Amino acid sequence: MNADDDLGYRGWRRPGPVPPRGVDAEPGETLDYLCGHFRIFQYERGHRYSTDDVLTAWYAAQWAPRVDRAADLGSGIGSVALITAWRLPGARFCMVEAQAMSARLARKSILYNGLEPRFTVYEGDLRDPSILAGEAPFDLVTGSPPYWPASAATGAAHPQAVPARIEIRGTVADYAAAAARILAPGGMFVFVFPYIQRERAFDALQTNDLVLLRRRDIVFKEGEPPMISLFGAMRAADIPPRRETWIEPPLIIRAANGSVHPEYAAVRMSFGFPPGDVGPAEA
Repeated sequence: MNADDDLGYRGWRRPGPVPPRGVDAEPGETLDYLCGHFRIFQYERGHRYSTDDVLTAWYAAQWAPRVDRAADLGSGIGSVALITAWRLPGARFCMVEAQAMSARLARKSILYNGLEPRFTVYEGDLRDPSILAGEAPFDLVTGSPPYWPASAATGAAHPQAVPARIEIRGTVADYAAAAARILAPGGMFVFVFPYIQRERAFDALQTNDLVLLRRRDIVFKEGEPPMISLFGAMRAADIPPRRETWIEPPLIIRAANGSVHPEYAAVRMSFGFPPGDVGPAEA
């Protein structure tokens, strides 16, 4: 990648700090831009970060009231935590990930981006109450739970990707239980889940005495039904009773003609990524 590409892309200038780097991709890995100058290590054929991860981080950073400490549950390769850290430069992060291969990539990305003083990676099961027992409560907890029960979906080809999609080590209810256990007073739990399964998300929150404050559905192409939803919740004990949920207008990723929707273009730029539909490269 040449210097011009490293600074920007077709007239769009990368914002934010330039990381120290000094870590290289190994065979079978790629090193890809994530937000601003931050990059992330991924397996070529394994689980790779998605729009769902990006939007979870964006929503969390947008609506958490104040964040000194954040936890990311089921972190995978660290995409949600890394983007959130880019947007919240004063916050410290704890990541919980059960798969050693994913945790290894996350640590590489943390080192590449110069985030070691701000990050702690725990290898373990988020359902284990001891996993964060020594940590102070968190102002923000994020998660992208697996979407499908083992009985309802076919496993991915790469073993790293299976738990990211299928409920091998916990459900959305387990994520909610962990969040309720570790949230600081007034802290926010933000997660993503399929729109078609939103009732499972509602039940998970209610079962764990969490109240849904806001929700935003994501439409991947204008005119089609939502595919995923973003949820922001707090503990019931931290807010007045009978609090109603604010259902935000859907966020549209692509307009009916296939172009990037103007709002999503603005969202992309807000986490340090080019807007999508950009002009030809400048001379």
